[in-house]
Amino acid sequence: MTALEIREATAAPEIAYCFPVMRELRPHIASEDELVARVQRQQKQSGYRLIYVEDGGKPVACAGFRISEWLAWSKALYVDDLICLESHRGKGFAEALMRWMEEHARAEGCTQFHLDSGTHRLAAHRFYHRMKLAITSFHFSKSF
Repeated sequence: MTALEIREATAAPEIAYCFPVMRELRPHIASEDELVARVQRQQKQSGYRLIYVEDGGKPVACAGFRISEWLAWSKALYVDDLICLESHRGKGFAEALMRWMEEHARAEGCTQFHLDSGTHRLAAHRFYHRMKLAITSFHFSKSF
């Protein structure tokens, strides 16, 4: 596969353009407008960035991430979201996004790369292992 062009969604129309892909991972986000509002809020609050790749003029894979510093990890890139349309899995789109984020993390002086993945996402876990990520902790949560 030739190198894919990684694009960043910064303005509202670009963010909305990514909605069909993002809703596969985040079905609780009901509309393009809600996605735009959430992304823009996180862009301002925590430096969230949304990147994507296209196939045939449409987005097919997206990743949302932020760079921050933690006491536990030092400076790290944290992947909030990574999703590829079911129809395009296994074709290198998500891998291109992962490799871009890893390169970006190194260029920004990050010493670590992190993401959480739902326990039910076994195919994603196989992909992360193939990308040389290790399971290093448990993530605990509680809903209110």
